[in-house]
Amino acid sequence: MEPPVRLASTGTIIHGVAVGEVLGVSTLAGARLIAGERGLDRIVQRLNVMEVPDVLAWVKPHELLLTTGYPLRNTPQSLDRLVADLDERGLAALAIKLGRYLDRLPEEMVEQADRLGFPLIQLPDDVGFDDILNQVLTDILNRQAAVLARAEEAHRALVQVVLAGGGLREVTAEVAGLLDVAVAVLDGAGQVLAAAGPAEHLSALRGAPEGRHTSVPVVAGGHHHGRIVACGPVGSIGDSDIGILERAATVAALVVTRQEAVNAVESKYRADFLRDVLTGRAGGSERVAARAKAFGWDLERPVTVLVAELDPEGDERIAQDRLVTCWTAALRRHDPRGAVAGFSHEVVAIVDATVDTARLAKDAAVAFAESLSATFSTGASRVAAGAEALPEAYGQALKAARVGRQLHGPAAVAHFDQLGVYRLLSLVNDTAELHAFVRETLGPLASDEDAENADLRRTLQVLLDTNLNVAETARRLHFHYNTLRYRIGKLERMLGGFTEDAHLRLNLTLALHVLRMRGI
Repeated sequence: MEPPVRLASTGTIIHGVAVGEVLGVSTLAGARLIAGERGLDRIVQRLNVMEVPDVLAWVKPHELLLTTGYPLRNTPQSLDRLVADLDERGLAALAIKLGRYLDRLPEEMVEQADRLGFPLIQLPDDVGFDDILNQVLTDILNRQAAVLARAEEAHRALVQVVLAGGGLREVTAEVAGLLDVAVAVLDGAGQVLAAAGPAEHLSALRGAPEGRHTSVPVVAGGHHHGRIVACGPVGSIGDSDIGILERAATVAALVVTRQEAVNAVESKYRADFLRDVLTGRAGGSERVAARAKAFGWDLERPVTVLVAELDPEGDERIAQDRLVTCWTAALRRHDPRGAVAGFSHEVVAIVDATVDTARLAKDAAVAFAESLSATFSTGASRVAAGAEALPEAYGQALKAARVGRQLHGPAAVAHFDQLGVYRLLSLVNDTAELHAFVRETLGPLASDEDAENADLRRTLQVLLDTNLNVAETARRLHFHYNTLRYRIGKLERMLGGFTEDAHLRLNLTLALHVLRMRGI
């Protein structure tokens, strides 16, 4: 059965009264229910009079259809089929006057009405259709006016809550007071943002099955921000209450968007300040400490700087917003006094030196992966003591993130002190000089113009890794011993006698390392 409240355009009746209530009006005091008692809760929103046999083309859902039986006087055999047709079209009930054109209703019609729960009502002879129409429509309109007035009053109260500076907690408290049920606002992940109402109903709200809840989405700017949920005793949430919940959802959306705007401004201030700290433009240590304290940060203790950079894939804007959210949540669990802010292409966190940075990065990565398929790489600095050391630590963390991605691929977690020779190479600011060194040392092997070059570089790398152990190199590369000897000869003709020259081997090793760091 359709719910008693449904969407409609302006001016359309959207509330009504149950068939059982219609039978209680004074003009129908002498009416008798013939069949379909199970349908007494069907909702009447309008009335219609059957004047033609083909009335089905003119009926609408939730109508109470009145008839004298005149259009069917010559075809009483069609009456049983009429009930099924009216029920299929969603009508509320059929009320008929007997005695003038129809003496009685066919048994098949009565049985059909009982099976379908479709009320058949026998009208009193002395009551005119106009009296029924006037009284029932008046009741319906009065009901609708009362419901709309109640919803409007609730809307004004909720708007006043927001104008007075209230948040979701105050909104839920107001709605719970209006409806006398438990009310909660949930975010998109189903987490409770605010809740209010009687204690027994609140516990039911958390434990009741989904079907026991009345839920309305909270939508603003085309984005789904969660839902507002109400739960009370069975039958306590009526049709008119849904309208109040819808008004509450609109106001909750206003609160959410307002808070998002405030958070965006605060986030910008935090990011601007942290950027100044990491670039050495925030002033002296006392000034930095005071401003950091206002944000709830402690930068005077020994700390580690972490940089999380998105790996190059996916929608960067959406991923960056999610990255900031995940790191903020993870940091609050590991170090509530830590600092975190999102820059244009990265997230920077400053945490206590005792925090397990690998675990922190893993927690953020797990939360990030739950909503997006993108990944990020994380770099950690050495321990920094005081605000003056933070710019250097930031540079270390940034290099660790980028070198780690080059060495280990996406989603890498690297510490600056664990980069080995790559840490030294990353400190060389003149990348042109590094590339020149590679070209001079590796000669034609520095480029991939020839498809064989990459294969030869791989052979050279394994030879150097095994300290020129030919047998072990052949095993690792799955080459025949003689094939490898041939390749060694070719490499020496291209690069020089590296098997006899230790300094040349060192240069070749460094050049191969620089190639692995290409793009940094």
